[in-house]
Amino acid sequence: MNFKSIIILTALAFTFTNINAQILKVEILATGLTCSMCSNAINKQLKSLPEVDSVGVDLNTNTFTVHISENTAISPRKLKERVEKAGFFVGSMIVTMSFDNVAIPNDNKIEIDGFSLIVLESGPSLLNGNVPFRILDKGYVTQKEFKKLSKAHAKIPTFLGGSEDDYHIKIQSL
Repeated sequence: MNFKSIIILTALAFTFTNINAQILKVEILATGLTCSMCSNAINKQLKSLPEVDSVGVDLNTNTFTVHISENTAISPRKLKERVEKAGFFVGSMIVTMSFDNVAIPNDNKIEIDGFSLIVLESGPSLLNGNVPFRILDKGYVTQKEFKKLSKAHAKIPTFLGGSEDDYHIKIQSL
């Protein structure tokens, strides 16, 4: 094997490195609820996912805390779709993931289990332990907030027209 082949293989190895991260918990603020029956409909939809371990509900804030089973992969989109299937919308989604020393690359894009996290606002350069972040994409925030975010992040090409598996995030205070 020549030197050029070794460099190419090394680059490919880094490209396909599996990042050690898992979603542990998701806090979903649902909008459009008017009664406890509404809450029950969302609760049933979320609990029906095999990746979900448990769901806690705060009826005062319409917040659903979804705990994900160990060693399972789930995308935020799947949870959002369940809230929408129940007839409601996501007003806010905060995801807590467990990371094992994951460096944020220069392009701020982290590939994980079939989806991407794109860090929009500066924060730590290394993600380690349980890290909460808020998804800022359309459908994960209120329409009013998305309108403001669209203006603020208009120069980021993926923000307004990216893949539905690209999640633009703001890391919450640790």
